[in-house]
Amino acid sequence: HRISRTPGLAALANWRNRSPRLRAWGERWFGLAAQRTLPAFRRDTFWAQAALLKLATRDEVLAADKGVVLFVDTFSGQFDSENAVAAVRVMQAAGYAVHVPRRNGRPLCCGRTLLATGLVDEAKSRARELLESFAPFVGDQLLPIIGLEPSCLFTLRDEVLVMGLGERAERVARQAVMFEEWAAAEARAGRFAPKLRAPGRPVVVHGHCHQKAFGAMAPALEVLSLLPGAKPQLIESSCCGMAGSFGYEAEHHAVSMQMAELALLPALRAAPADAIVVADGTSCRHQIADGTRGARQAHHVAWVLAQHLHR
Repeated sequence: HRISRTPGLAALANWRNRSPRLRAWGERWFGLAAQRTLPAFRRDTFWAQAALLKLATRDEVLAADKGVVLFVDTFSGQFDSENAVAAVRVMQAAGYAVHVPRRNGRPLCCGRTLLATGLVDEAKSRARELLESFAPFVGDQLLPIIGLEPSCLFTLRDEVLVMGLGERAERVARQAVMFEEWAAAEARAGRFAPKLRAPGRPVVVHGHCHQKAFGAMAPALEVLSLLPGAKPQLIESSCCGMAGSFGYEAEHHAVSMQMAELALLPALRAAPADAIVVADGTSCRHQIADGTRGARQAHHVAWVLAQHLHR
């Protein structure tokens, strides 16, 4: 977030993707595989667009008949902003008031990336801020806390519970759901029914490891089946091979690609050329783009729904 607010640093980081020399230097000095593209910093972040999205205030969402709290994680807020914008538009199209919490004007972070690098105290601090921001919506109010990035949302249902942060962490965990888990349950209850157009082409789905571990793939297929005529097909694959920062590291790049070649990349090469490829995980989407040399671009479930809303 700090880099994105420093135009010079953001531009330099983005230039690295276009410069073979910078890629080579990045591998030598930082251990980042030269073959990898890195997430691009952008000006049109979710936060830059938020004022135009008619988001509900805290009081408005608490008073709404159909209110939801959207957890916009770092990836969805800064790099893959189209997914957070899409989620808001889909939920609003279905009649929901959408509130996106911040803490002292700053975006929220679950702390997973800090945990992954051994910065436990810093991760606890970020998790504590997040729990405090969600406090008005847990307990008696029972508003769903909806996440978009699997690794971030499931951190609330896993790692945060063992940080010693008390009952509040348990209450948040009970209300934390992925977008598709929430949408599938609401659709079954007759409350989520946005007007959608038929995709007119095949839909293939790759599951993030956290989605598979928490049994969240069935809801993803269920929600995609709301598209008229759609018959989404799950790619039977293991980990895509990216595994967070693992696949970006020069020493692991070859292993990362070998993992992708076990099932995921062959399945994508065999899929129809016009197929819509769905992958909720940002790491998975980057692996698919790199592994197919840009021939396939994967999209989040929320983005796919938003693209098929009746205008």
